[in-house]
Amino acid sequence: MKPKLDADPLGRLVVGLNAVIFAAEDGELNVLVTEGLDGRQPALPFGPFDPETHRTFEIGLREWVRGQTGFELGYVEQLYTFGDRGREAPVAALTGADGARVVSVGYLGLAPEARVLKGADARWVRWSRFFPWEDHRDGRPAILTDQIAPALRSWADEAAAPGRRAARYDRVRLTFGLDGAPWNEERALDRYELLYEAGLVAEASRDRGEEPGDAVFGEAMASDHRRILATALSRLRGKIKYRPVVFELTPELFTLSHLQKLVESIAGFPLHKQNFRRALDRAGFVDGTGRMESRTGGRPAELHRFARETVRSGTALGLTIPRLKDA
Repeated sequence: MKPKLDADPLGRLVVGLNAVIFAAEDGELNVLVTEGLDGRQPALPFGPFDPETHRTFEIGLREWVRGQTGFELGYVEQLYTFGDRGREAPVAALTGADGARVVSVGYLGLAPEARVLKGADARWVRWSRFFPWEDHRDGRPAILTDQIAPALRSWADEAAAPGRRAARYDRVRLTFGLDGAPWNEERALDRYELLYEAGLVAEASRDRGEEPGDAVFGEAMASDHRRILATALSRLRGKIKYRPVVFELTPELFTLSHLQKLVESIAGFPLHKQNFRRALDRAGFVDGTGRMESRTGGRPAELHRFARETVRSGTALGLTIPRLKDA
């Protein structure tokens, strides 16, 4: 099901709908992508809002996701509206809306499992293939230390004015946690946008009509969909700290090890096991069921469930995610 937008004859606005849908598979966070608007680069599920047939944006979004992937959306929330000048060129060309200004309303969807998809062009993939510098679970990624940091320092050196050069260095250091600056996992969007500005992602060259250079990082996506995905990752990383939305990604019954692995996959760094479990106990988010996980080998683990009554009582906030000291 390929979207086709009808351009406004007066060159005004066309409204598109994008969905970033995350689901868990074996405790790993996956994102739903299609073959893309151009059939070459992966894209997020996308389609136009039709005011004649869609009573709301969300209804239109659910119809497009269902038609393109066969996936039925559950939890969904509005993410952001993307309407920067210049983004319409690739979107319009790919969807037949030449001459229109395309504004996309992005949504974030969460699902407890990466279910089998009916759409031939749809698939689940790890989010980290698009942002390999964001996954610190096995330590600081080599791509960040060996390739991205030197490339960004070279970009900062290119600034002619000393003041501007210093400002670039500070921005690089603070955004990417270099030279002793702390790594803030919630700044995934800031990091992607800095790489875009520095011409270090393939979308930057493509949007400028240039050939990509030797140093481009992560897998490109159609249009500005990687920026939309970065926005969703930043939102989810921040939101799990003040709302228990992570349980929208868990099955009805789960082990605490499964929950920790999932949170680590979202945050992109390893957690301190004992402190994480103490925080869960204090928050009252989970209840033990007394049932044990069925598996061969190793010590059986107790199955838990999300204590929804904690949320209903109004006392639940989000998760405390204590990272390992050396992470």
